[in-house]
Amino acid sequence: MSGLRPADSLTIFFSLLLLIVTALFRNAVPAAGYLMVIFGSLILFQIILSRIGAMNSFLSLTRDIIFPVVSVLIIFDSLGLIVHRINPQDIDYLLIRFDYLIFGGYPTVYLERFIYSPLTDILEIAYSTYYFMPISLGVFLKVRGNNDIFEKSLFLILFCFYLSYVGYMLFPALGPRYAMEHLQTAEVGGFLVSKPIQDLLNLLEGVKRDAFPSGHTGIALTVLFLSYKYARNIFRLLLIPVILLILATVYCRYHYVVDVIGGVLLSVVTIVVGDVYYKFWMRRTHGSSV
Repeated sequence: MSGLRPADSLTIFFSLLLLIVTALFRNAVPAAGYLMVIFGSLILFQIILSRIGAMNSFLSLTRDIIFPVVSVLIIFDSLGLIVHRINPQDIDYLLIRFDYLIFGGYPTVYLERFIYSPLTDILEIAYSTYYFMPISLGVFLKVRGNNDIFEKSLFLILFCFYLSYVGYMLFPALGPRYAMEHLQTAEVGGFLVSKPIQDLLNLLEGVKRDAFPSGHTGIALTVLFLSYKYARNIFRLLLIPVILLILATVYCRYHYVVDVIGGVLLSVVTIVVGDVYYKFWMRRTHGSSV
């Protein structure tokens, strides 16, 4: 474990977890051998980068920004081959029922009366900012040169991503745009950019059973919390986009409201549990905490 940072340990642990799960279900998981090589490679590269990442600026950038982004994308993409093979029972019916019990109806159906093309464009753009928020905060903190804050922020963001992936494996769900399509009477049509964004997201994400908890909500709120604590200028820029992003999760039919509630809880667990673990790691390895 010498030389590993808390963020490094997360990627190694979660990649190892997926490697073990894939091995156990190798007869059911397509391309299981290929996935096991991928997960093993992530572990190996993370260990190597933890040892040589400080040698020069390029390796440092790779270790701190490029490799975490690549790891999250690769692992997320692999879930499409794993989740429904190890847990084939989608829970959309439960999530739909919870929404109905809370609101006395179906939120995505109710929101049909507010569909307005320019609004749809705005919310689709806000929804897609999820992919840039963590990177923007990380680059900002890195440029500022406060390495301790960057390390902790990187750890918490990765922790939130990986916790959301565990949620997808335990509670697979398609989301309302698929599971409730038969109940919707109007399409969420945009004016200029909505259709291209929807097509791009469908191409990049596919069908992952990634509705619960809402990773978009969890990550966005975690980034917003970190920016409020460590980078107020970024916080002011992110506040409105985060609010619009959370609205977009239901309006654009990517998530049930209960998914959003799950995303809020995901962010809280990330911040509380992640902070305890991070401080424990830093005390054990460096005799200090952040």
